[in-house]
Amino acid sequence: MVMKASLQLKLGQSLTMTPQLQQAIRLLQLSTLDLQQEIQQALDSNPLLEVAEDDGHDGDGDHETEHNDREQAAKDNDREQRELDDAGASDNEEHWEGADERSDWSENTDIPDDLPVDTAWDDIYQSAPTSASRPDDEDDSDFESRNSVTETLQDHLLWQLNLTPMSDRDRVVAQSLIDALDPHGYLTISLEEVHLGLLDESDDDPLEMDEVEAVLHRLQHFDPPGVFCRDLQECLLLQLRQLPADTPWLAQAKQVISQYMNLLGNRDYAQLMRRSRLKEDQLKHVLALITTLNPRPGNALDQAEPDYVVPDVIVRKIKGRWLVELNPEIAPRIRVNVGYASLIRRGDSSADNTYLRDQLQEARWFIKSLQSRNETLLKVATRIVEHQQGFLDHGEEAMKPLILSDIAQAVEMHESTISRVTTQKYMHTPRGIFELKYFFSSHVSTDEGGEASSTAIRAMIKKLIAAENAKKPLSDSKIAAMLGGDGIQVARRTVAKYREAMNIPPSNERKRLV
Repeated sequence: MVMKASLQLKLGQSLTMTPQLQQAIRLLQLSTLDLQQEIQQALDSNPLLEVAEDDGHDGDGDHETEHNDREQAAKDNDREQRELDDAGASDNEEHWEGADERSDWSENTDIPDDLPVDTAWDDIYQSAPTSASRPDDEDDSDFESRNSVTETLQDHLLWQLNLTPMSDRDRVVAQSLIDALDPHGYLTISLEEVHLGLLDESDDDPLEMDEVEAVLHRLQHFDPPGVFCRDLQECLLLQLRQLPADTPWLAQAKQVISQYMNLLGNRDYAQLMRRSRLKEDQLKHVLALITTLNPRPGNALDQAEPDYVVPDVIVRKIKGRWLVELNPEIAPRIRVNVGYASLIRRGDSSADNTYLRDQLQEARWFIKSLQSRNETLLKVATRIVEHQQGFLDHGEEAMKPLILSDIAQAVEMHESTISRVTTQKYMHTPRGIFELKYFFSSHVSTDEGGEASSTAIRAMIKKLIAAENAKKPLSDSKIAAMLGGDGIQVARRTVAKYREAMNIPPSNERKRLV
């Protein structure tokens, strides 16, 4: 069989990811912290980029005049960049004059001017001043919480051990017991295992089990009360034993914990009162004392470092309308370095000139990518606020169903772009700081043919449970029936799923005597 070579002409379409597009997509999905690091890296690597100094204008002036000035400045900046590409900065040194006074971003013409929700377009043209512009009196306001080292439970116990008079033999046992604790303060292994791990048959005086127990009893008096326990019952009893002897209802609380722990756990108060011979008002006082105890004593010390969230978007209500604006604190305001750009010569193919020209092009691409990120984030946040005004005005129960495709159609973008914009981006509202994804939820049909947001249904379930009778908590079936009475048809298993997602225990565990 003879293969014959031939030429064929085919037409087709394909998407090519240019470096500029890749950079824009990468910046779009970065969180605030990652974006700041990316900008700092660009400033360090590209001499044509610099941080613009704060011009010191009063932010409370006429917004309309300032907006017009920025539009004109943006147009001038576009014209200057085109002239630099055509003729070179060396032939047009005069057009760089006054560039320090002009905006750093080009004019945006793709976003409609008339939106149902007001938008602060000033943030498209500039970002935040550097953090160095903060007042000096704020720099050290939270120094202790930002620079303190978290002390673990083991560190706290070893510090107490070093202050406790103890023989070297007992100290070894104590250190082994401290190492056997979990973060909650419970022993993870039995005393027999600790004893076997420290037993040395070649020793003339081998360690006895009684010595391990004696050391354990000493350690059980350490702070926080309740540590070195082997189960919940022992944990609570250890804490009760460290209370003053004249504590009201102390003896009754010890009796309930030591003898009727199962009844207490099952909340079988009728049987508990019958066996303990306590009246209802007496049992109320006993339970009030028990609820002051900590079932996980180690958690009081072994706390994780707090996570600080910097919002990307700020939402405020001004004169009856919701205003959406980018947070001016998330990134420094950058621009092209005029001094280095003016050194570029037209027709000069030297290595230095080529390097500056390449860096100038990369600087423009980077600034344009930042501008695109800001515009996209602002458009998406504006549409979200427009759709969820009920939540901003009335709370979670007024949250409307919203999915990514709804916003994608509104801003004429792909769903993947909306997903990138809403991931690890936060919105500051009068009701708190929320991730943009928080405003998206599935829907449940109502009897009237409408739709209810799953977030709103969670809020309704939480409200019903908060108002329930503590002696007779609402079951999942009862909650589903009550929601059905309001026109929202949800199954019992759906109520259980939402309740578990909010970390609310079932009805048998929510039962209270009072």
